[in-house]
Amino acid sequence: MAGKIVVFANQKGGVGKTTSAANLGAYIAEKGKSVLLIDFDPQGNLSSCFGVSRDAPGIYEVLSKQARLDEVVRKTAIEKLEIVTANINLTGANVELIDQRDREYFLKRILDPLADRWDYIFIDCPPSLGLLTLNGLVAADFVLIPLQCEYFALEGLSLLLQTIQRVQQATNPGLKVGGILFTMYDARTRLAHEVVEEVTGYFKDKVFRTIIPRNIRLSEAPSHGVPISRYDAECVGAKSYELLSEEVLRRV
Repeated sequence: MAGKIVVFANQKGGVGKTTSAANLGAYIAEKGKSVLLIDFDPQGNLSSCFGVSRDAPGIYEVLSKQARLDEVVRKTAIEKLEIVTANINLTGANVELIDQRDREYFLKRILDPLADRWDYIFIDCPPSLGLLTLNGLVAADFVLIPLQCEYFALEGLSLLLQTIQRVQQATNPGLKVGGILFTMYDARTRLAHEVVEEVTGYFKDKVFRTIIPRNIRLSEAPSHGVPISRYDAECVGAKSYELLSEEVLRRV
C-alpha cells in the first residue's frame, strides 16, 4: 500500500510549520512508522533541524532531472526517518517550472512511483502560495495547517483554504484537510484563547485537540541539529508534539 503523503502548508512564515514537520516526523518514526521528510522550502530549515548538509544534491536536483529521488534520500540519526534536503537552488524551480506544461504535477510525478517505500511522506512547503506549495498540494493526500494563535492567523487561514478548495476542484480531488494545529500558544494572553475558540467553533473536528505552546526548548533544538525528542524529551514542547503525533496517526 502506498504511503500517505502529507503536506504542511501556510503562506504565513514563522507559524511553526517546519518545527511541526520535523518533530511530528521524528515522533512518528520513533513509534515504528517509516517516514520520509521532503524539505520543499529554499531556506532549507527542515534540513537544518536534523543537522543534514544542504550542499549535497536534494529535491532541486530531482525536479531539474539531474538526479533521481532514491539517489538523494539521506538518513537521519533516527531509525526509520529519512530526509530529502533543499537549499537556495530550489528558488530557481519557481522560474524554471513556470513555463512548463503541467507544472503543478512535477512533485506528484516524482513521488508516486516510490510512495510505497514509506508509511508517511511529509512535505514542508515554503511560506507562500506559489508554485512550490501548489506542487505540494497536488501531490498530497492530506494537508496539515499549522496556525499561530495571533490576530492575523484567521485572515491567512481563509486564503489558504480557498487555495486548497481550488486545488481540490481542479487538480487533486482526493486532497483532504487532515487538520488544523495550533502553535506558539501563550496561555497568558486573551487573544490566544479567542483565536482557539473562534477556529475550533467554526472548524470543529478539523482542529487537533493538542495545542503546541510557546517553548524555548523547541526553538533551541534546531540549532543542535536534532528534533525535540532528542534534545529535551521532558520539556512541555516535546510532550505536546508526542501527544500530537498520536492524534496525527489516528487521523491521517
